[in-house]
Amino acid sequence: MVKPLITAGVKDSALTIHGLLQAERLGRHFAQSGVEATHVFASDLQRAYKTAEALCATQTLKNDGNRDRVEVKKLAILREQDFGFYEGKPFYARVRDSNKSGKDNHRLQHARDPGFQDVESKEAMAIRMDSFMDLHLLPLLRSSCSEKDPVIMIVSHGIILSALWRGILKQFSSQSVQLGPGLAIRGGGPTTLEHLGGWSNTGYLELDVNVQKPTTKSTSADTAVSSAAAQKSEPNTTAPPKPLHGYIMIIKAVNCKDHLVGLKRTGGGVGSSKFDEGQKTIESFFKKRKV
Repeated sequence: MVKPLITAGVKDSALTIHGLLQAERLGRHFAQSGVEATHVFASDLQRAYKTAEALCATQTLKNDGNRDRVEVKKLAILREQDFGFYEGKPFYARVRDSNKSGKDNHRLQHARDPGFQDVESKEAMAIRMDSFMDLHLLPLLRSSCSEKDPVIMIVSHGIILSALWRGILKQFSSQSVQLGPGLAIRGGGPTTLEHLGGWSNTGYLELDVNVQKPTTKSTSADTAVSSAAAQKSEPNTTAPPKPLHGYIMIIKAVNCKDHLVGLKRTGGGVGSSKFDEGQKTIESFFKKRKV
């Protein structure tokens, strides 16, 4: 029997066993690459913050044997899109001979029902992400650290992360956004920066933000991306400077899943089962053995 797909936005569904394995793989991948987070923000929904905690569990060990752990900052503002009435309910199938989705047809029929709560709008999500950036992200990007630059990890959910990305992009002038090697061309044309694609579970977007000016010449693909973005986003040359004017952002990876190579979901429904806190996690492998 095939279980129906359930809509889960703000519904606090548990992290699965397979999800934990993916998070541990990602943590080891970062550790082996020398990536150490200085700040970790996560949605306060358990499937997100437990993923973040698994990442933090792989931080480099100090010489005295104590782990240099970073505290996960749980934020309700980073929750997934709120699906309102549809939370926890099966997806509504598209009605035959209709150009509207099943959910849209259902909304038209029940929008005036008592207690009906509509899906959170794109505008509302954008306001949430603007608040997150103003309160948490932008102050860190603008700050200067004498020892090392901040390494910020944000662990959240696919739809709201797309809204966050579009918000981040608006902080930069189009000329200061560059694509890393291999990311410039999609389908034979310039990549649309606003729509880089979705996120797989633990797939990550890697951005390098700094105040240095580019020292290398832009490739033709980079120029095409910048020109396309400029025509769409900045038609008015007298517009005020962007909030991160003077910074450059290099997109180094999009939905990167290198850490998942070779990982297969455990059969028999085990991989989809809720992770039990009593089970052994990667932390146990980092504990100092008693002699």
